[in-house]
Amino acid sequence: MLTTEAPVPPRDDMQDLAARIRAYLDIGDQRAVRMPLGGGLFDVVISGSGTDSADIVAAMDEVQLGVCGPVIADPENAWLYWLVPPGTTARWEPHTYGLCVGAPHILTLPPLARDVPPGPYWLRPCVSDRLVPPNPLRDLLERFRPMPTPHESFAAAMGFHAP
Repeated sequence: MLTTEAPVPPRDDMQDLAARIRAYLDIGDQRAVRMPLGGGLFDVVISGSGTDSADIVAAMDEVQLGVCGPVIADPENAWLYWLVPPGTTARWEPHTYGLCVGAPHILTLPPLARDVPPGPYWLRPCVSDRLVPPNPLRDLLERFRPMPTPHESFAAAMGFHAP
């Protein structure tokens, strides 16, 4: 049955979903995309990408039975960005070797096909809904102590205070 009622505006959360879907399509089209953290997608844990970081990634591969969840390497800034479940920021206790960031911050995701430098790249790809589990990550960061640590200036720039 047809009606002459005014169209119903989309709910705010549906507009957010639509924006995120468009962003994912842009990533697939080989464009870097700025994605809001939190919501229903992911938060991020930032750690150093020094020599021990390869050992952490290899250990996380074992924890996740083959290939760990998505990790972005940023060689210019010597950081790794571990994509963790949304809400992790609320439960993440201060940690010298890992800074957890969520909403309202934004992370620029590299194109999905970028798996080598220059620029940030996918050290471990974003595949399906697999994310990095925060508790094993926290334990591995404490065990391997990757450098450089997320220092005061980085934390201050993000609006956080390092422990």
